[in-house]
Amino acid sequence: MSFFKRGKKEASIPNDLETLEVEISGMTCDHCATGIERRFEGMKGIYEKRVSFTEGKGLFRFDPSQVSKDAIVGTINQGNYRVVSSSGANPPSEKVHPSQFDLVIIGGGSAAFSAAIKAEELGLGTLMVNDGLPFGGTCVNVGCVPSKNLIRAAEAAHHARHSNFAGVKPKGVEVDFRQVIQDKKKLVATLQQKKYMDVVSDFNYLTMVEGRAVFEDAHTIVVNGKVRYKGLKFLIATGATTNIPSIEGLDEVGYYTNASLFDLEAQPRSMTIMGAGYIGLEIAMAYRRLGSQVRIIEFTDRVLRAQTPDISEVLETQLRSEGIEVLPNFRAIKFEKHKGKTIIHCKCPGGSTTQIEEPGIVVVATGIRPNTGEMGLGNTGVQLDDRGHIMVDEGMKSSVPHIFAAGDVANTPAYVYTAALEGKTAVENAFTSADNKVDYRALPWVVFTDPQVAGVGLDEAQAEAGGIPFEVSKLPLTEVPRAIAAQDTRGFVKLIRNPETDRLIGARVVAPEGGELIQQLSMAIKYGITVKELADNLYPYLTLGESIKLAAITFGKDVSKLSCCAS
Repeated sequence: MSFFKRGKKEASIPNDLETLEVEISGMTCDHCATGIERRFEGMKGIYEKRVSFTEGKGLFRFDPSQVSKDAIVGTINQGNYRVVSSSGANPPSEKVHPSQFDLVIIGGGSAAFSAAIKAEELGLGTLMVNDGLPFGGTCVNVGCVPSKNLIRAAEAAHHARHSNFAGVKPKGVEVDFRQVIQDKKKLVATLQQKKYMDVVSDFNYLTMVEGRAVFEDAHTIVVNGKVRYKGLKFLIATGATTNIPSIEGLDEVGYYTNASLFDLEAQPRSMTIMGAGYIGLEIAMAYRRLGSQVRIIEFTDRVLRAQTPDISEVLETQLRSEGIEVLPNFRAIKFEKHKGKTIIHCKCPGGSTTQIEEPGIVVVATGIRPNTGEMGLGNTGVQLDDRGHIMVDEGMKSSVPHIFAAGDVANTPAYVYTAALEGKTAVENAFTSADNKVDYRALPWVVFTDPQVAGVGLDEAQAEAGGIPFEVSKLPLTEVPRAIAAQDTRGFVKLIRNPETDRLIGARVVAPEGGELIQQLSMAIKYGITVKELADNLYPYLTLGESIKLAAITFGKDVSKLSCCAS
């Protein structure tokens, strides 16, 4: 291939590289050859790349410890181009060895699938090993999808029983609980197939295996104690599960978590929920509205303890108004069965003890823990934090350079959409020179209670703890025309700005459908939009979005003294 003689050899090229020569079909001009070469710009391990249209060939010199021949062939085989023969490469459908891969992904949830999609784009021979929940992970199987489906069903039932308008007389509703759960199961199965399994069904470079993966060493895993697999790079995306507290008798009396509760087709007549975080509160409101009696035991002083007290107050008032019993500063210390009921021994706020009878079920919603146990991480040198999360940098790399982590198993925010970004970022950084970083400063989040709680950036307590100058504007929904017209003024919009720059540094929204506002506020933080710009913008009248304008105006004016639409 004479055309490879052009140009000078780069002085930095190592001497122990491998060479791959390929014949390529589908090229129609020199631009095609240049385009194929550009695909390899930044790919780690590629030291020389030469593609010729006139000869229909390509030559690549590469470091096999960083990139495989399959990955090179796969990168070429996109669009109309195909490698039809090669010297030193395997056909695209074959692995160098059936137990060796460019990338080994441990886990089968959002981070894992996002990583697999990016790996396929790069032509990487990829192994995905999944254990526990079906492929798709927490979100589609036992988390976001089923919980929000049940929340919406519960809202329909609630609105059929309650009206904000004196002239509208609700007649009530009949809830077929079994049908609600069966419909939820169908939805989960449909989305699990459509958004996960179907997405990867035609992938050329992905192998999927079910089983428990244990690290034998930093480059080798053993699945189900039998089959060994090796990888150039690894991504740990094993997620998290409910953190079960060590309380006497809890295992003996039996309990549910979100992983088992949402499949229970017989409606619980009552339930006691351990924990008043976002999972516990969403379950409590959904099941109460579907007809179950609900009690919440929370060992701290208020619900949603991670947020400021004004948010907790609004939620607790709503929970109690719907007949949910809330017991703050109650700590369960023992469980036992007596005549078919669960007896919960609790330490009360004043230090005394009491017994609570639960004729129905106990649900544990006391936070989550990362799935890092029993996978041999001690054989790799990967460092964990004090809660068991894999410690990663902004590019998702662990303390071992070729091992990455993403999703709930890492010491990063635990959301399905952050997991997906982290999985993609990890693969890009592992196999290219992208050096991408995940920035959480404008990360939006939502708790799907009613009213919803949504946030982005810092709240006032976090700003104060960080020594950041701040001012707070808090607008009650009683001053928002949309809420007034709907006769539903529960909640508020709170903006936190840096007075030195007038830039938004945080926001909290407590409102019916308040989660629909938070992305706009996230973008304001991300792109440095000032509070004045938020106040000066035009907003459609009688939308909840107008509350952002009014909250921004509240930094300098009393909006109760303004006419409609005035600024």
